[in-house]
Amino acid sequence: MEAIIYLLRFVFDALLMILIMRVWLQWVKADFYNPLSQFIVKVSNPLVIPLRRVIPGLGGLDLATILIAYVVATLKFVTLAALSGESLGVLAFYIGLLVLLKQAGFLLFVIMIIMAIMSWVVQGYNATLMVLSQLTEPFLNPIRKIIPNMGGLDLSMLLAFLVMNVINILLSNSLPYWGAL
Repeated sequence: MEAIIYLLRFVFDALLMILIMRVWLQWVKADFYNPLSQFIVKVSNPLVIPLRRVIPGLGGLDLATILIAYVVATLKFVTLAALSGESLGVLAFYIGLLVLLKQAGFLLFVIMIIMAIMSWVVQGYNATLMVLSQLTEPFLNPIRKIIPNMGGLDLSMLLAFLVMNVINILLSNSLPYWGAL
């Protein structure tokens, strides 16, 4: 049973990350022709295109993709809870939103880790690093205004990690299901 739960979590998390990345790439107006952007768009198109015919975007946000991501996040928690023998009822819709937010935060964390590692290894222009940089700019720029670049060291990621972990700890102490998400 543990193997099935592990595989289900992997599938749900991978799908959620792709959908979140699609919304995020559109939000920051990242390079559409970048290989990473093309991969995300082509993988998510079968889910998004049919719903996009019914639900239009709003102010540059892809509401169809956000709705699909919310449904997938809710299904993830409902499925895992059902396999554990729990029944959630209306609470599942609220927890679905929390799953989506936690997954977005985790994705931001992973992207910043990848950027940090790539900054040590990659020399010169790299298309993937450029898109990842575009994705993190809205989160890191406000921190960079508070903490300037110190001798070539960018401490904004360190402060972002600290803030994200504090938020995660506060939410885990106040919400009973946070650790299971």
